[in-house]
This record gives sequence, structure tokens and C-alpha cells, in this order.
Amino acid sequence: MPAEKTPPDKMRLDKWLWAARFFKTRSLATQAIEHGRVKLAGERVKPAREVRPGDRLDIHVGESAWTLTVRALAMQRGPAPLAQALYEEDPDSCARRQQQARDRKLAASPAAAIKGRPTKRDRRQIHRFTGE
Repeated sequence: MPAEKTPPDKMRLDKWLWAARFFKTRSLATQAIEHGRVKLAGERVKPAREVRPGDRLDIHVGESAWTLTVRALAMQRGPAPLAQALYEEDPDSCARRQQQARDRKLAASPAAAIKGRPTKRDRRQIHRFTGE
């Protein structure tokens, strides 16, 4: 009789972050934990630290920051809808991330206006401005 697969009651933090699709690989999840970008209950932890349903995580990836509660554990990495069912994001965290996304969208990047080398007109303006 084959053994039935039951969901685990605890799991390594780096493996959970990978299964929940916060990081593309486990090694990236491990690096983020070691650099202090992932905190369990507000404290720095090691990648092998076990996470259980109900634990609270603070995750910083790039400019995004999540505050979430672990709802479930997964034996393997699955599709995005299943990964999103593994955690519940704090409403304040969700609002903050949406506001940051709006701010990034409205703020024009200075490099977006620069397209290649300056034109003859641009060069004249640069020379007039710098006094050359």
C-alpha cells in the first residue's frame, strides 16, 4: 500500500519562499534571507529555519515589501494561483505596494527622454549653458 502524501506541518523557510514564488530559485531565496531581506516575526533568521502556518513574514524584494501570514505549506512549487493560496498578505502591505506602483508609474524616468546622442540643437544648448 503506497504511503499517502499529507501536507507537512513545517518546512524550511527558503524552500517555502521558492514554492510561494517570491524567488525564482532556492539559492536566491537563501541569499535574500542571509542578507536580512526576509524576517520571521520581525527577526533575522537563517534559511534552514522552519516555517509553520500562522507565522508572520516580512519580505523585501527590490523596491517591493510584503508583510504576510503563512497560510499553508507546499511540497513542491506549483502554478501561481496555488502559490498565492500559500499566504495571506496584510491589507496595509497590499495598499502600500499598490501606492508604490502608482508612484512609479506617474514618476517619469529621466533617462526615458534621452534617446541616443545629442542633436545639433541640443549640443548648442549644452555649449550655451556650460559657457564653452
